[in-house]
Parts: sequence; C-alpha cells; structure tokens
Amino acid sequence: MPELSVKGVNPKIGHILEIEFTDGHKENVDFAPFIFSSNHPDYEKYKSVDEFLKFEIVDGNLNWDDYTMIFPIEDLYRNRLVK
Repeated sequence: MPELSVKGVNPKIGHILEIEFTDGHKENVDFAPFIFSSNHPDYEKYKSVDEFLKFEIVDGNLNWDDYTMIFPIEDLYRNRLVK
C-alpha cells in the first residue's frame, strides 16, 4: 500500500480546509481550535486567515512557512489535531 499523503486542499471558510488524501479520502479540518488555544508565539500570525492560507503542500504534507507549523498526516486524516 502506498504511503498516505496530502493530494490537494480546498480552503473553506476561516481556518477550515478540506484536505484530500492520496487514497481519495477527504476531511474538513478546522485548525482554529489548535491555533487559538496555542500560546506558541510562532503560531500567533496564523490567527489571521490571510497568513493561515499561505500554506504549501511539501513532500505530501501541509507546511506553513518552512515548517513553522506542520502536523502528522495521520492527525489530519483522522481530524484529530492536538491542542
């Protein structure tokens, strides 16, 4: 079985992204609870939707600002971001 990775992303509203994976599964993931509950200074700028939407797909995963913010693919797939 091939390794699971992010194939595409469709921004919805606010901090919600519809993420499509290489196996065809799609998941709507709301990043707001994670971003707004974190006290980490590097994540502060992602409270702005404009900054949040500046992600890239790098090596099959979502990546913000050269790995400033990144999540395990399994967590995205299961929509279980740790706060």
